[in-house]
Amino acid sequence: MKPFCFADGKIIPVEAATIHPMDLAVIRGYGIFDFFRTVNYQPLFLEFYLDRFIASAAKTFIPLDYSREQLRQIITELIDKNDLKEGGLRMVLTGGISENHFSPAQGKLFIFAESLIFPAQEKYEKGIKLLSVEYVRSIAEIKTTNYAYPVWHSVQWKEAGAEDVIYHMNGEISESSRSNIFIIKDGQVSTPDKHVLHGITRKHVMDIVGEVAIRPINFEEMLEADEVFITSTTKVLLPVNQVDNRVIGNGKVGKKTLDILEKFKALEKELCY
Repeated sequence: MKPFCFADGKIIPVEAATIHPMDLAVIRGYGIFDFFRTVNYQPLFLEFYLDRFIASAAKTFIPLDYSREQLRQIITELIDKNDLKEGGLRMVLTGGISENHFSPAQGKLFIFAESLIFPAQEKYEKGIKLLSVEYVRSIAEIKTTNYAYPVWHSVQWKEAGAEDVIYHMNGEISESSRSNIFIIKDGQVSTPDKHVLHGITRKHVMDIVGEVAIRPINFEEMLEADEVFITSTTKVLLPVNQVDNRVIGNGKVGKKTLDILEKFKALEKELCY
């Protein structure tokens, strides 16, 4: 965590930030957040993240008393104050303190600047393992702060040597705990259409590929894919070479996956340098 954050309407030292113990974010796990990277001091894809954050506040009925322009100004100041050339910014809007300790109320906005460590290069070169879990994330289209299940379950997948999980229900896959998923079969790129967060990295990967089938994907279909990869802000694009004990394709990182990753990196440079 970097030394300065936004809380209580101003930029303050992180250690001075506080939250009321009866806030719904604490007692109910109710709130929203979003996270984006800075590249060469530039907030990458900022407008898309602001779109999602503002929409999430409206969908969760939590008042957001800051305009888009005000949020931009706060973010710009935080990047400068923390000298955040390459890092991350986390926006959090809490559920607030309600009279019945249950209904959404006036929340509190925090914005934190963070250091960012990408997965080891070896994972991009050799791929990762996912552990399958029968589960659907609640109100998946909203980036809520409720991560109780994956935080609890992470101990099990780490013991199994997995990087993360792949959620599935009724035979169809949806997403990982913090990432979207894509499969490639005979050159066709596909990604699940429901019970997923509309990821910003997912969106730009689809723009790069051009023709992506957004549709239901059967669990067995994923296992039979030529290539599989996950996408997120903090991972960009990670190849998947194993799900449970099943090897994907030939067990090696696929050429199309690597090509998409290189094009994404080129897009970053184009936007931020």
